[in-house]
Amino acid sequence: MRNFFQSLGSVIFTLYLFLSLPAYAVISLLTAPFPHRVTYVVGRHWAKTVLFLLKALCSLDYVVEGQQHLPKKNTVVLLKHSSTFEALAQVLIFPKQTWVIKKELMWAPFLGWALPLYKPIAINRRAGRTATEQVIEEGQQRLNEGLWVMIFPEGTRVASGESKRYGLGGALLAAAAGRPIVPVAHNAGKFWPRRSWIKQPGTITIRIGPPISTEGLSPKDITNQVREWIESAVTKINTSMEVGNSDHKLNTSA
Repeated sequence: MRNFFQSLGSVIFTLYLFLSLPAYAVISLLTAPFPHRVTYVVGRHWAKTVLFLLKALCSLDYVVEGQQHLPKKNTVVLLKHSSTFEALAQVLIFPKQTWVIKKELMWAPFLGWALPLYKPIAINRRAGRTATEQVIEEGQQRLNEGLWVMIFPEGTRVASGESKRYGLGGALLAAAAGRPIVPVAHNAGKFWPRRSWIKQPGTITIRIGPPISTEGLSPKDITNQVREWIESAVTKINTSMEVGNSDHKLNTSA
């Protein structure tokens, strides 16, 4: 019976996620004559409603560790990407921001119509050097506007426990702008797997790491440091979760 209600809650949540997007996209379009901050409030409110219902319907919450590491000045953030969750949660966790996204999202009905108002950096992932140059140029513009630039260095969602090559775009942007990189790890993929309607109950851990300096380092060295920190942190989070689950089972058995 518990699995039935978990599945039912997950389905209702997913329906809200898909059906609410067009409504909020239209509201975002109505804010076009107003300053960017007005549009941003709409997007942030949508993310807030989604995560509220995620907790209410799926019993899936999250905690954030390491917020003391966030620098006072806006910078570049590189996040592990294993779920839809972090694409939403980042809007609530970090200050006003924009995102490096795949250009295909701009062609989606409703979402693609509203996205330009949020000043994303929409790249063609097959464009290679041209896409990297776009990230550097537009990324510096966004940083100069006071926005944080959020990047998924693997370029796409990766199943929990897996890893792909990290692109150099984030490191090149941060180095060009003279900013550090903030690495972020989490275990969202364990609870909200990609392409899955069913969400597992529990608490997602989001861990923000100390800023990684880009001064005097090559883009490859910067990226390797970021990758090493993120992948190590993900492993530690997952190990801690497994130990916690084992202790819970032992206590329950006792």
